[in-house]
Amino acid sequence: MERSGFKTASEITGHRKKIIYVDDVNYSLMTVKTRLQEYYEIFPADSVLKMYEYLAYFKPDLILLDVNMPDIDGYEAIKSLKADERYSEIPVMFLTGNSDRENVVKGLSLGAVDYVIKPFSTSKLVESIEGHLNPKKNKDSSKEEDDGSKPSVLVVDDVSSMLRAMQYALQDRYKVYILSKSEDVMDFLRTKKPDLILLDYVMPVLNGFDLIPMIRKLPEHKDTPIVIVTTEGTQEHVNEAMTLGASDFIVKPFKPVELNGKVAKHIRIAKELKLIKEDFKNLIG
Repeated sequence: MERSGFKTASEITGHRKKIIYVDDVNYSLMTVKTRLQEYYEIFPADSVLKMYEYLAYFKPDLILLDVNMPDIDGYEAIKSLKADERYSEIPVMFLTGNSDRENVVKGLSLGAVDYVIKPFSTSKLVESIEGHLNPKKNKDSSKEEDDGSKPSVLVVDDVSSMLRAMQYALQDRYKVYILSKSEDVMDFLRTKKPDLILLDYVMPVLNGFDLIPMIRKLPEHKDTPIVIVTTEGTQEHVNEAMTLGASDFIVKPFKPVELNGKVAKHIRIAKELKLIKEDFKNLIG
């Protein structure tokens, strides 16, 4: 059995974290329980109704959901969980064989904290779960965000060399967060609020245009500047990006001075707009 090289939330807190795993395939239920029971207390449920039977007795630390199930599928299940104030704060992760972009977009947009594709690596699944259960990790992240000495920028690009280039170009003036997986963006934005987001257009799983409306649905990010960075700077792409809610467009290869200039401009505009809104609210309040 694979063993991750860090202490789990269960080991840190001294009690077993409870996870409900919902899947209509018995083999999958037993496989996941076998592979995760070293780390957590796993409650297998062969239907969404069985999940609710568990929920009547205890509140789990996390719910793992398959997508394709008879009667009530994973998407309907997460909708019902998020609509019920008793369960809406429980982290929900999809663990499924549905790997196409449309399914990933739908799952994340419905409020899932992650979307893990089968077949999965035990260590990778544990790492993903720990990102939502490990109190030490969450505490460190909050402390890091409290550093207000520099404005912060999130850069999302699946090409590592481009990530490093943008980080290098911006790091003197900004606190730079980098993500190479577009599917991690929504989870990141639920815990941090960067002053600006730089999104690549062409990425696997979710592209920049997929992410813009998803980001805008988060109340804390409805006004966060989003700049698309791409090699495809046609007028058609610019128009589509702006319609979806992007603030600007930068075409690769970029010049560092251009990148810094646009980032500075949109962070400044966002701050000015925030002050105007606050003044207006005070006037009518």
